[in-house]
Amino acid sequence: MNFARAIFFQVVLLTFCTATFCQQDTIPSVFMIGEYELEYESLVVECEDILLQVCDDSMEEAYEHWLLMLHDMEKFAKEEEIEIRGVKLWLNTFWNPDGTIKNIVYYPKPNCRNMDFSKLGNFFNKFVDNYAFTKTNIDCFAHYGSASFPTHTELLFNQKED
Repeated sequence: MNFARAIFFQVVLLTFCTATFCQQDTIPSVFMIGEYELEYESLVVECEDILLQVCDDSMEEAYEHWLLMLHDMEKFAKEEEIEIRGVKLWLNTFWNPDGTIKNIVYYPKPNCRNMDFSKLGNFFNKFVDNYAFTKTNIDCFAHYGSASFPTHTELLFNQKED
């Protein structure tokens, strides 16, 4: 009887482990922090290089590339006719080595405007399909940061040129 329980337990454990590994292959491109936790942890481990390293440890360059991507998101939102003004998020972006976006993982900040976040997720999915970042790397890389819209990047970069 104990032998039968041991076999049953091993079969259940094997089924669970197989299901977990299968889920990692089907992780969506866009999801909220708190969903797909195991897969998210795997992404963090897999894409251990960070944007700062990809920018040769230049904080100014990394910040500029980050802001330019957020500005491109904002322009794309206007094209797609989705209103993102007032949206404030924690945003973790994972890029493939060629600069295309592998995953966007986000979570609204407490002071974010109220909206249908499924629409925001759909927007991010379209953005992922249409965007390539300005930096590339040997391996995948990531950045965890803050995003607030509107970005006002035009004002920031115009002041920088003066």
